Amino acid sequence: MKITKLQAYILRAPDTGRPHWVSHFTVPRASEILVRVQTDAGVEGIGLATSYTPIEAAVHAFRSGIGELIVGDDPLAPEQLYQKLFALTWQRRSHEKGWSREAVVRISAAVDIAAWDILGKVAGLPLYRLFGGYRSEVPCYVTCAYYRDGKTPSELRDEIQMLKAQGHQGFKAKAGGLPLGEDLERLALVREIIGDDKDLMVDVNRGWDLATAIDGARLLEPLRPRWLEEPVRWADDRRELKLLAQKTRIPLSAGESELTSYGCRALLEEEAIQILQFDCTMMGGFTEGRKLAALCEMNHVQIAPHHDCFIHAHLVAASPAGCIVESFTDPERDPLQAELFEDPPAIARGRLKLKEQAGLGLALSEAALKKFGERIL
Repeated sequence: MKITKLQAYILRAPDTGRPHWVSHFTVPRASEILVRVQTDAGVEGIGLATSYTPIEAAVHAFRSGIGELIVGDDPLAPEQLYQKLFALTWQRRSHEKGWSREAVVRISAAVDIAAWDILGKVAGLPLYRLFGGYRSEVPCYVTCAYYRDGKTPSELRDEIQMLKAQGHQGFKAKAGGLPLGEDLERLALVREIIGDDKDLMVDVNRGWDLATAIDGARLLEPLRPRWLEEPVRWADDRRELKLLAQKTRIPLSAGESELTSYGCRALLEEEAIQILQFDCTMMGGFTEGRKLAALCEMNHVQIAPHHDCFIHAHLVAASPAGCIVESFTDPERDPLQAELFEDPPAIARGRLKLKEQAGLGLALSEAALKKFGERIL
């Protein structure tokens, strides 16, 4: 089988004028690279890559020929295809073409996911079964409590009550963007609304220094968080995570901000985190994600991938190390989850049930593609 054509789109949602903040940066409502890989056998695969940084670098790479490098390749050899694209990050060609390292990493992830989608369709199996088939249903939580200009405790209460009414059993709330005392009040409000029988996770997005993280973890213990995510600043996070782990009983998690799987491996080597949160749509695709899942299993660390629950559910379901997937069921935050796919897997009472269609089991909504998409290749 050969790849005959690659189509690429940028997916964006309109700016509402009131962005969602984490501790120190805004997150886009949608900023995705979508690829459609077509073959001489008539089988098409789709892949997504997420970008929180300006996406123009990926646009430039597509428009200056990076997609031409995969035409003629075998999509049933995803490891080979991934290694070919990832290797561009240290090759002269990328400098000559002006392809940034991050753009190449993102594009290689999207193409890899599309290749695995094709492989699953040819095999006639959903990817979670092809990857190991440990279970067919996974836990799912919702991310919430973002900072927004003018957001009051009343608005926060309304948000959490809306998500609770949707049936969620796990809620990940943002912290680190306000003084510690004010954040504790916000988090206590979230715990009050969701009740004691549901999971609360806290995500700092690398917003605290070590001293604040130690104090924050101590003060958070009465709220019984399931985990504390990316609690310390980026510059020395591996050492500071290890020091923090010695001061708290709250499980620590990290990984979404790593550019490569090697960075995730280094997190495991520090023995500071109990949960790894790599993102296959930001680096590595399924080719590297499967390796990280196996590495976590062997090191007694759970995987709870960042973002794109319909993609990552296949890895979480396939591995004994699989913990949970992240969802965004507030369309104000992420309209793509609600609209991009026709009849996606159902999320109900904190569980995501995988479908038995081959490959990713996802069918693009042409209406959503028209609404959010810009064809760039």
